[in-house]
Amino acid sequence: MTDVKRTAAAAGTPAAAVAAPAGDVLESRADRPPPAAPRRPTGRKFAELAVLIGPALLLFSIFVLLPIVISAYYGLYDWTGYGPIGNFTGLHNYLRALDDPVFRSSLLHNVIIAVLSLIIQLPISIGIALLLNRRMIGASFLRVAVFAPYVVSQATTAVLWLLILEPEDSHGQGGGLIDVGMKSVGLGHLVQSWLANPTIVLYTMFVVLTWQFIGFGIILLLAGLQGIPRELRDAAGIDGASAWGTTRHIILPLLGPTIRIWIFLSMIGSLQVFDLVWIMTLGGPDNQSSTMVSYMIFFGFHSQEFGYGSAVAVILFIVSFAFAFLYQRFVLRRDTEGALTRAVQ
Repeated sequence: MTDVKRTAAAAGTPAAAVAAPAGDVLESRADRPPPAAPRRPTGRKFAELAVLIGPALLLFSIFVLLPIVISAYYGLYDWTGYGPIGNFTGLHNYLRALDDPVFRSSLLHNVIIAVLSLIIQLPISIGIALLLNRRMIGASFLRVAVFAPYVVSQATTAVLWLLILEPEDSHGQGGGLIDVGMKSVGLGHLVQSWLANPTIVLYTMFVVLTWQFIGFGIILLLAGLQGIPRELRDAAGIDGASAWGTTRHIILPLLGPTIRIWIFLSMIGSLQVFDLVWIMTLGGPDNQSSTMVSYMIFFGFHSQEFGYGSAVAVILFIVSFAFAFLYQRFVLRRDTEGALTRAVQ
């Protein structure tokens, strides 16, 4: 036994652990108290949660959930918005909206704006963000300049662009800044009635939307770029990677979570376009620039069909909620949960 203790001491093992019989070891393990169960929230913790979350939950229920329920209820009736609620029509208002070609075209216009945002706004935003992320003279001024249109109210933006896109008079005189500028460089033959031509009015509205909202995407992506360690780019340069290779294989993958957040916000915003369209075109001409919200406002207020307008509002909510849920479930899930959390689980 003494030799065993000496060998254990030389190996760095406590002699008591070697000398103890196996039965004693098993007995000591059996005598250990079981691990403590996780503590359940006490009454104090419930009170703290109620105080901290209760006011926000109450406001959310009053100003978000309750209006949705009321709109769904009004959508079941033929109601003009005045006096007592009219006749119960069930799902007639919802089926009428889905069967209306104007509503379907309005939904299609929202989808077109969303797709154009992905195809045009996203690459431009990434390119300008990469440019502004470099050390250059006047970078701060340029950042303010690209973000400034975003903080301007949509009503002001609409009036500004109405003046810029003002058409010529019957004698070919006057016109807005766009027409005058195109004529001055010899492109007068390309002058159009930008807001009166059914073929191009939707794309004209998209240009105005891009002018106002692209600054938000640029600043958001720029914030994501500044969160990427510069050492990674320096290491890639030392290894011989080109600027394009570094951007493609290092910068853009690390910028992925920010890009996915921008896509989510852009898609939701595209489904809720209203102010600019309503002020500039009222959804015309011939409903070629209408959106789901402008369609809802027209029938809900101007036509005094509040029941039908409420049904359209519920459909818009369902479309937006379905997109947000699916996008969160299948696209943003790995960003919100985190790879490390899943590995530990």
